[in-house]
This record gives sequence, C-alpha cells and structure tokens, in this order.
Amino acid sequence: MARAGRDAARASVWLEGKERRGGRGGGQPSGLDRDRITAATVRLLDAEGLAKFSMRRLAAELNVTAMSVYWYVDTKDDLLELALDAAFGELTLPDPEADEDWHDQLRALARGYRDLLVRHPWLSPLIGTYVNIGPNSLEFSRLVQRVIRKTGLPAHGLVAAISAVFQFVYGFGTMEGHFITRSAAFGMTPDDYFQHAMSTVTQAPDTADIVQESAELMEARGGDTVEEMWQRDFEFALDLLVAGIETMVARSAPSGARDSA
Repeated sequence: MARAGRDAARASVWLEGKERRGGRGGGQPSGLDRDRITAATVRLLDAEGLAKFSMRRLAAELNVTAMSVYWYVDTKDDLLELALDAAFGELTLPDPEADEDWHDQLRALARGYRDLLVRHPWLSPLIGTYVNIGPNSLEFSRLVQRVIRKTGLPAHGLVAAISAVFQFVYGFGTMEGHFITRSAAFGMTPDDYFQHAMSTVTQAPDTADIVQESAELMEARGGDTVEEMWQRDFEFALDLLVAGIETMVARSAPSGARDSA
C-alpha cells in the first residue's frame, strides 16, 4: 500500500524533461505556448486568487478550449508550478561576485522576497505545496546560500540562519499580503480596514483589555499608516536577525581571534 502511494505521488512539472506532454490528444494549438499560458495564469491568480483558479477559467482568458491548454500541461498543478517559478523570476537578485557586504545582499534578498509575497498573495500556499525546483526558484535559493556562506557562520549553522531569515520573511509577507487581500475584499483600504477591525475589537468586552495593553506598543513603533507600521516592524525585525548572525559568528570564532578583536 505504501509503495502504491509513493508511485502515485506527483513529482514536479520540472522533472518531465519535455517541453510539453500532449497527453490529451489533438494537434498543437496555434498561438499558444507555455510562456503565454503561464503569464495568463499569473494574471488570473493576481486578479481572482487561488481559490477561483481553474483550467476552464484560464482557457476562457486565453480564448481557447480547455483541451488546448492540456496540450501543454497535464494538470492544474503543472500550471501552478509554472506560475510559482515565473513569480520568482521577477526578483532582482544581487550579483554574488560583486564587492558588496553580505549585510546589504542579505537585506536586499529579504526585502525582495517580502515584496514578492505581498504582490502575489497566492504565492505563499504554493511555496508550501510544491518542491520549488524551477530555474528561477533554484537561482534564488543558490544565491541565498552563497550570501549566507559569506557571513562567516560555521557550516552547521548555515541552514538554520537561512531558516531564521527567510521563514520570518515568508511569514511576515504572507500575513501582510493576506491582510491587503482581505481589505480589498471588503472594498476598504488597509488603513480603513485596520481602523474598522480595531474599533470592533475594542468594543468587545472580552478583547478590550488586550487591545488596551497593546496600544502603547503600537504607538511606540510609530507610523501613521498600516504600510508604515509594517515597514518599521519588518526593518527592525530584520535588524534583529542580522545582529543575531553577527553574534553567532563572533561566538563561533576561535578564542584568540575573539580576544584580539
């Protein structure tokens, strides 16, 4: 039974080794290719979200039949994987060979990743679903590893450092992107939705005390808009993580090196 489950498990569109599968019959439709289909998929996901996406809806967007789309991909999962990697292709990556401090490169990668997650709220659930081995995803992962290696952390701490920084960014960007999406669903700006939510929570007896206790913290972090508050929170948290890496590098240095420093 376990063997059957493994055999049935889906691998990845990137492991097909073919430009297209063409498993549904019929001749190759004119005017279509994977790039065009992928771009339309990204547009639909941005406009309507992951829950409403379907092969039939995509075919309508492309003004073709669903069977025409199946000439290039076997399943909806294939399309979502392609869209996931196309989104990663939007990242502006630092040059790993440039004479640039790792701090700046790490911050650039973290900020770019956050922006990507906010710009495409459908991206975060796909990152957690697929193996992310498309060319753009792999390029991002390789560069993250190269930058983290430049920190001077011992080898056993490199993966943990990557997790600390980029799992934080993943969570932060996911929450931010979903908040913006939820605001738009109610026909409100993030600022209006935030004020509405806070007002509602404050009026509830069970939550009023918690909100009151949080008011001083929220005032201390500053920012007149939700976007400004997010920006300050993100940058301060990123500072904490960078400082933590520096501390762990110093802690792992030989005692003589620490004394001379």
